[in-house]
Amino acid sequence: MIELGKIQELRLVKRVEFGAYLSDDINEKESQNRVLLPLKQVPATAAIGDSIEVFIYRDSEDRLISTVNKPALTLGEVALLTVNEVGNIGAFLDWGLEKELLLPFKEQTKRVQQGDKCLVALYIDKSSRLCATMKVYEYLKTDSPYQADDRVVGQVYEISNDFGAFVAVDNIYSGLIATKELYGAITVGQEITARVTAVKPDGKLDLSIREKAYLQIGKDAQKIIEVLEAGGGELPFNDKASPELIKEKVSMSKNEFKRAVGSLLKAGRIVITDTTIKMIK
Repeated sequence: MIELGKIQELRLVKRVEFGAYLSDDINEKESQNRVLLPLKQVPATAAIGDSIEVFIYRDSEDRLISTVNKPALTLGEVALLTVNEVGNIGAFLDWGLEKELLLPFKEQTKRVQQGDKCLVALYIDKSSRLCATMKVYEYLKTDSPYQADDRVVGQVYEISNDFGAFVAVDNIYSGLIATKELYGAITVGQEITARVTAVKPDGKLDLSIREKAYLQIGKDAQKIIEVLEAGGGELPFNDKASPELIKEKVSMSKNEFKRAVGSLLKAGRIVITDTTIKMIK
């Protein structure tokens, strides 16, 4: 069976002026069960019956065609590709073949521009064409070698207000930074370093961009000092402020802010009033 979007070994069953026809059955006589390998790609020594490893896709006229060139990804795989140009129906990606790969606008988790690199999976659309999607959640693996407290690198491929930032660890494995763990500006396409906080029973990774509490306190305390210095030595709120205000102003949870403030207070670097926090110079 000739399978679109996959690399497979087919037999050369007929030579023609413009190339060779391949099939999975050496006795195949029906043209609809054969696929063309263009002349410039036919090995010079290839003979009838020989096996040739090819990738199956569609040409510019939507006809099945084969190539001995290897694309950057095959059906169901995920890869980081470069945007060559943006057209009226989507972006066109470089995936190593003559015909560029379409990334439709509806499959983009953010609008991409020429020169961008985006993480995509390959799928077959309703018109039986190969297309790319940035919605790679279902294509990522869940058998990573990582354990809790491991440091990992991944790319953010989607952000949900309900769930958080979805991350492809090593561009292969499924990870999530929960909404409560999101601090600062994180965007789709950004490469981040994170800590594995847990491995779920299904193999997906829970991630955090922050250290464990006892390691993070020092960094948070330094950040508060920097914010104090930028504000003339004073914050216009104290550790009783709302979690929303604290997150907006210093990108910390209320508990993290209180721990860092407590550390600075114990070190004699700040004083807390009813409405402010002031730095001791």
